Amino acid sequence: MEEVYTTAVENLGIEVDERYVETRHGDTHVLLAGPENGEPVVVFHGGNATNPLTLDWYSDLAEEYRLIAPDTIGQPGYSDETQVDPGGDEYGEWVVDLLDAFDVQAAPMIGTSYGGGIVLRTGALAPERIESAVLVVPAGFGTGPIIPVMKVGFPAILYRFLGFEWLLDRTLTAMVTRPDPDPIVRETIAASLRNVNLEREFPTAAADELGGFTAPVALFVAEHDPFFPPETIVPRARSHLPGLSKTAVLDGEKHILSPEAQEKVTTSVSKFIGE
Repeated sequence: MEEVYTTAVENLGIEVDERYVETRHGDTHVLLAGPENGEPVVVFHGGNATNPLTLDWYSDLAEEYRLIAPDTIGQPGYSDETQVDPGGDEYGEWVVDLLDAFDVQAAPMIGTSYGGGIVLRTGALAPERIESAVLVVPAGFGTGPIIPVMKVGFPAILYRFLGFEWLLDRTLTAMVTRPDPDPIVRETIAASLRNVNLEREFPTAAADELGGFTAPVALFVAEHDPFFPPETIVPRARSHLPGLSKTAVLDGEKHILSPEAQEKVTTSVSKFIGE
């Protein structure tokens, strides 16, 4: 995991600084990119994967914004391996401590997959710390039907124990849009399946917890996402989020977006947080 993390950072195409900050739930490793005097934007990565893998999706934002991208505690990366209750206050407390460490009172936040659930947990605990939120193929609203999930999970479990590359191919086909994913994507997923105690619970927030979270929210979901399909996520997001003002379904995309979709989302995100 350290090897694929380092390779992903080296291939970001932007200059990245690294810093550790203390939080009440453990020391946290943070990647920083963009102008130091730029408006801060906090970027939360997906679960069972590395921070730079997702940060790459939004690297163009570093031309204008100061990106603050923490390695999520308990997830692959260099932060403490602290396990917290995904439905409790701990993730929100962790985010509050991160903001305080960087002297940021409130900021736009981008949450991808598992990171979307972390944004929601922050919205439940400390909504005043979120200026706006962008949720991309997000956890936080539950999952869809079990059969599409098993199309990922069954070959992934077999690959973990048997190591056959064709099983990895099956896993990637079910969750990655491109039939020939970037080698970093392939190697990161492979390393995670082989070496990580995979997270099976996602951070979630109920509608009654989010009544005070009124910041503008943009939601991007993928048409063929096996985990968080639009027909499940969009109605729940509309019922949970008073500030939901933009919803987009990415045609033809799966959970890990194609480079073209990543660029489309980043362009839209830049306009959304700049409004």
